[in-house]
Amino acid sequence: MTTFVDRVELHVAAGNGGHGCASVHREKFKPLGGPDGGNGGRGGDVMLVVDQAVTTLIDYHHSPHRKATNGKPGEGGNRSGKDGTDMILPVPNGTVVLDKQGNVLADLVGHGTTFVAGQGGRGGLGNAALASARRKAPGFALLGEPGKDQDIVLELKTVADVALVGYPSAGKSSLISVLSAAKPKIADYPFTTLVPNLGVVTAGSTVYTIADVPGLIPGASQGRGLGLEFLRHVERCSVLVHVLDTATLESERDPVSDLDTIEEELKQYGGLGDRPRVVVLNKVDVPDGQELADMVRPELESRGYQVFEVSAVAHKGLRELSYALAGIVAEARAAKPVEEATRVVIRPKAVDDAGFTIVAEDGFYRVVGEKPERWVRQTDFSNDEAVGYLADRLARLGVEEQLVKAGAREGDEVVIGATEDAVVFDWEPSMAAGAEMLGRRGEDHRFDTPRPAATRRKDRDAEHSDPDREFEGFDPFGS
Repeated sequence: MTTFVDRVELHVAAGNGGHGCASVHREKFKPLGGPDGGNGGRGGDVMLVVDQAVTTLIDYHHSPHRKATNGKPGEGGNRSGKDGTDMILPVPNGTVVLDKQGNVLADLVGHGTTFVAGQGGRGGLGNAALASARRKAPGFALLGEPGKDQDIVLELKTVADVALVGYPSAGKSSLISVLSAAKPKIADYPFTTLVPNLGVVTAGSTVYTIADVPGLIPGASQGRGLGLEFLRHVERCSVLVHVLDTATLESERDPVSDLDTIEEELKQYGGLGDRPRVVVLNKVDVPDGQELADMVRPELESRGYQVFEVSAVAHKGLRELSYALAGIVAEARAAKPVEEATRVVIRPKAVDDAGFTIVAEDGFYRVVGEKPERWVRQTDFSNDEAVGYLADRLARLGVEEQLVKAGAREGDEVVIGATEDAVVFDWEPSMAAGAEMLGRRGEDHRFDTPRPAATRRKDRDAEHSDPDREFEGFDPFGS
């Protein structure tokens, strides 16, 4: 059974915003009390949050689809819909978020670091919020916006100061078990370690983390063995430690050739050339091991490596190694640039920025912009008044004026949006004034002009006989 997963593909879907409500307040003797439709609730976000208690991505390996809840629709009586619940996804420290093309979206390092992977949709405005001096009784409401959904890739890169690299069975797991309190699986056969192990080491006043990387063999950078799968876990380290086996039973191997082979794999992987190296000649408690260590040490030191002879079994040379690594880690930490306080850069829009662009394409005109596309998503196209309201908004934004300048003529095809689900319509310049047959939409002069008493009695009697009737010429729900 898989117990460690450090790369997963995850499909996240934020919640949709709730629709606004179109409603008119009604009371006895007061059938037209004004619009009272509430706003829809906001859709829930999908958020990735670093949790130190989480060490693997296995939960998302088994359940790769995660969705936040939708916002509730608004209701009459000025009752707004409830916001959707955010979906919180805990991830290990060192998780990198990428899109399907491999572009890095976020690098999550540090407990509590948060990244919004899916933004919840806005709730639609109810007709109470859309009411104005011109439009006293809107017979429509805005739709909630859909939440963002996307496929992302999560990759775990272990956050460690020291990385132990070397051939299988070189003694990396034994070494980390005696340097720290980590308890990895240890056995005398290759590929005993199938997952990176992480331990904490205290040397004087310095505390640092150490990790062993399993599965490095010739061809690891091309995917042979387990190397390519786990080489990413050395990317964040401050120092690389080559653990060389001085007691190997394979006649064609020796510590120097092992070092050259692993260095070649690290070079092929890339990005690790600037890390300081330390060489550990392990298993010197074996007689032949000590003899081989004495033979190869001069050559390794001539190459500029700092060499330590240790025995994890006999606990030989561990103190010197631990303090030497602590010194290198401390130097690396001191050399890191001091992080400046986060600065907020405000970039105001240009004075001539219309907020949209119009592109003449083959046989049609395309309108692209945040506002026009959002307004289209919020429009209920089954409601003529809502469509007219959209036309007025586009006209005020200057879309019609720019279409004329671009050469559009009545009947030309206009597309709003850059995606496949864009809205397509035949352009009619008269739409700039809205839906003409509706006059000044949302107005009902019965709110302004007192009616004769006989008329009021007639309306009251009709209300008692049929309380759900719709007044002539006015449909509060836009049906």
